[in-house]
Amino acid sequence: MAKSNTEKKVLPLLEPIIENLQLELVELEFVKEGANWYLRVYIDKDGGVNIDDCEAVSRALEAKLDETDPIEQAYVLEVSSPGIDRPLRKDADFEKYKGEMIDIKLYQALDGKKQYQGKLLGLTDGVIALEEEDGTIRNFVQKDTADVRLAVIF
Repeated sequence: MAKSNTEKKVLPLLEPIIENLQLELVELEFVKEGANWYLRVYIDKDGGVNIDDCEAVSRALEAKLDETDPIEQAYVLEVSSPGIDRPLRKDADFEKYKGEMIDIKLYQALDGKKQYQGKLLGLTDGVIALEEEDGTIRNFVQKDTADVRLAVIF
């Protein structure tokens, strides 16, 4: 999950907080947007998170970050839910959301397309199986996917 050195420093501080509050860490990212750096924490739990969950994580993590000071530059801390188009990253995500509609974006086009939507059949040995609306079964190597998310269908 953690990719940058900053994320690797923050993750061990964050994990006990998440566990203590009985939440799930969906994603952690440290990104620069414009002139500002953002430390973003996406959390979830069965039934969804609320503002109190986000506030609890924010306050606890803020205290740990102030105590240990692992981030050199100024940044904005944001804690939120992953949203209805939640990213699927961990193996457990693919198991939990099996049978749900997902969107897959690829780094490189496959059969002339970079985006696919369909029912998640599962993840096996790094391969995501998807059933398209017309019944076509497609397999995608997970490392070749740029993004996999729950589909938002209206």
